[in-house]
Formats: sequence, structure tokens, C-alpha cells
Amino acid sequence: MLDHPTLNRLRELKLEGMAEAFAELQRQDDAAALSHAEWLGLLIDREAARRSTKRYQSRIRTAKLRHVGAAIEDVNYRAPRQLDRDLFRQLAQGDSRCPSCGTASTRLHSRYARRLSDLPAHGRRVRI
Repeated sequence: MLDHPTLNRLRELKLEGMAEAFAELQRQDDAAALSHAEWLGLLIDREAARRSTKRYQSRIRTAKLRHVGAAIEDVNYRAPRQLDRDLFRQLAQGDSRCPSCGTASTRLHSRYARRLSDLPAHGRRVRI
């Protein structure tokens, strides 16, 4: 099997993670001992990791955060800003609860843009 056409085909299919992993595996001597299933598993894992990283980076860019590299550990609680250390800890660990009912939520919620015509008024149904 020719390596160059395979790499080109992977890139044409926009499987950049697989193409990178394929090229790396071809250069490694001990990769020859791997079975076909192990090779395929490594390629798929690399592609999934690359796509996950791209999604994360896209979300970070879209969020337009002021301090992209900020971490919860870097918060200065001594500054006169009235920051609650326990609240930060709860939010960082995901221990947040619904303010109205007090139950912990593990589901993610989405925000949908609605129009005034979508509101249930005068017997109309809501469109989702």
C-alpha cells in the first residue's frame, strides 16, 4: 500500500488527525507489531481528540473571553472585591443547585432565540 496517496486521501476527507497519526505510525519502528485493529483504533482516537480540541478552541474564540488562560486557582481572594471562596469552589466542582427548587442539575441547557410571535398568546401554540 502506498503511503502518500493514503495521506492525500485522508486530507481530502478532512481527516487531519488521522493523517497526522498515520504519518507518525509509519515513522515508528515498533508500530509494525501492532494489529490492524490497534492501528485503526489509534487513528480514530487521534481524529476524535483533534476534533474535540478544535471544538474547544472554537468555543473559546466565540466566547471572546478577556483572559483566555485564566484559571480558578489564579483568583486573588484578598483583593477588595467581596469574592466568596466557597461559591467559587462549588461552581468549579459543579456542585451548583437550582435556586428555585434546590436540586442539583447535571444536564446542559441551551438558549434559543425566540420571537414575540412564538409566545403562547391568544390560544396559539409555542413553536420550538
